[in-house]
Amino acid sequence: MLLNINPLLTGQILAALDAMGHSDSVVIADAHFPAARLAHAGISIDLPGTSTPEVLAAICTVIPPDDAPGLDLMESPEPELLPVQAELVAAAGLTRETVRLVERFAFYDAAADAQLIIRTGETRIYGNALLRKGVVPMGVTHG
Repeated sequence: MLLNINPLLTGQILAALDAMGHSDSVVIADAHFPAARLAHAGISIDLPGTSTPEVLAAICTVIPPDDAPGLDLMESPEPELLPVQAELVAAAGLTRETVRLVERFAFYDAAADAQLIIRTGETRIYGNALLRKGVVPMGVTHG
């Protein structure tokens, strides 16, 4: 057990996040997502019993989102964000204006290049996010 680390962040997840560089990506996927098929470029981890917003929030406690853009969501047919998508934006600490919506198959293409795919137990459709790792600001220390 580690102090100040969200317990959802297993050692395997932390190691994969640590190995990522600036603009590398992690996908936090719903239970319907084809993670095993798409994870050929990286690692696939299952976290059943979790939701995508809670896993994204945990990840954002240890890595900052990039700014070009930091978060992609899978575009739904609805004109407005679905509730799960709004929760994902909030979990990343971002605003709707800073998030990019990506067509479903383009999202799959981007996910195939991710260093890490975490498939959650999220059952709400379009509950998928691709987070790009930003740069840790100067002056941030551990302790």
